Amino acid sequence: MPASPRRLAMATLALAALSAALPAAAQEAPVRLVVGYAAGGPVDQGARLFGQALSKELRVPVVVENKTGANATIAGSEVVRARPDGLTLWFAASPTITISPNVMSKMSFDPARDLAPVAPILSYYNVLVVNNGEPYKNVKELVAYAKANPGKLAYGSAGVGGSNHLGALLFARRSGIEMNHIPYKGNAPAMTDVIAGQLNMMLDIISTAGTYIHGGKVRALAVTSPQRNASLPDVPTFAESGIEGLKGFDVGGWYGVYGPKGMAPELVAKLNHAVNAALAQPELKKRYKELGYDEWTGSPQKLAERAAKERAMWATVTQGIVVD
Repeated sequence: MPASPRRLAMATLALAALSAALPAAAQEAPVRLVVGYAAGGPVDQGARLFGQALSKELRVPVVVENKTGANATIAGSEVVRARPDGLTLWFAASPTITISPNVMSKMSFDPARDLAPVAPILSYYNVLVVNNGEPYKNVKELVAYAKANPGKLAYGSAGVGGSNHLGALLFARRSGIEMNHIPYKGNAPAMTDVIAGQLNMMLDIISTAGTYIHGGKVRALAVTSPQRNASLPDVPTFAESGIEGLKGFDVGGWYGVYGPKGMAPELVAKLNHAVNAALAQPELKKRYKELGYDEWTGSPQKLAERAAKERAMWATVTQGIVVD
């Protein structure tokens, strides 16, 4: 049935205030921006910066709520159960959308089925850091050392099935080496052990690892992006290592905004407009760039398509990995 002229007009109006985006009864209510990770971590940091910018566009408070646990699926469940009125949104990191469905034995929802994509936020990449006392100075030397000492090296991660676990696993497979995986309850304790020499290396998000690299606490060997990162211009990519299996190595993640399934198309369109307007604010663009993030904006369809593609890709990498 063709849409009425009024509905078409509503779908194309630019969002000037929250009254144009949300039901009249909710115009004064704050927006809850749910985060699945603890306060102070990289996802929380990105969400709080974004929340401030989004609040300016919506002209109402945007309150960040941390709902941690179960690979951030507790946060996702909170949003899935919420009313589809635009007042509860999820600032989601891609592993919960693309990796968790492949590795978790029990997941209370299906991201592709039970959520409404609203907008992409940004892309991020990891950097491989090693203890300063390690003998290898680049990826090629690391691979040679690992082949000469099979099983001796260990890498840390934020947990089984996390993006830095699987990114390191993919690096090991494609370079033909064996390394031991040591899961931690978060990136911070793993980084502490790398600095102390209790752990050889780890992949960490550039936005948080940069502080340790610039401070001389760890040595950076390579970034997982296809091009060098502007915040670490002297750190080569994995693809630059000269190792055949690492040609085209491109392993990253992203943040995106989701809402409960069932939100009206007009509401999704207006929230998408607000998100993109927030991301265009010069102060937010500058801060994200300083943290090493890459811009990634667009439509709900763009977010859904990337999520589906990467979920299929990780399905092949995660075979045999199960998280209870």
